[in-house]
Amino acid sequence: RKQATDFSTSSSDEELESKPSLTHKSKRALRKKRKLEKETKQLIKQEELKRLHKAQAVQRQLEELEERQRALEIFGVELERELRGEADSGTKDENQMLHEWFELVMEKNKLMRYESELLIIAQELKLEDHQSRLEQKLREKMAIDDSLKDEMDLNEEDEI
Repeated sequence: RKQATDFSTSSSDEELESKPSLTHKSKRALRKKRKLEKETKQLIKQEELKRLHKAQAVQRQLEELEERQRALEIFGVELERELRGEADSGTKDENQMLHEWFELVMEKNKLMRYESELLIIAQELKLEDHQSRLEQKLREKMAIDDSLKDEMDLNEEDEI
């Protein structure tokens, strides 16, 4: 909570200059606090952008994977027809077709494992984003003085 409070929004420069009672030390402390808040916001924004780029890359990979799976499916259907004798197999013998069939099955399994990995990565990104939003919400809640909060606000803060 203390860290979240340290990063909460603070008064503007106008407030600093309008209060002559503030000592030089306290003005410096407020400036330092604001600088830290700004850096923290920039870091949060950078992390969001990293997650966004990673999510876009995962989405592209999933789309490419889907295309490859479709192509394998089409090839597999043709190969099955040839194995059953429904299509002209030309010069291929049955052993060669079975070998191709098993390679196709292995490739399809490999693609399915890769797809599972990508979906896990996508879920991790979603959870990281949710965590980041909760942390930001908590910082905002903690920036408000406890004396100004009602019981519902305090409960919501504890829940977060």
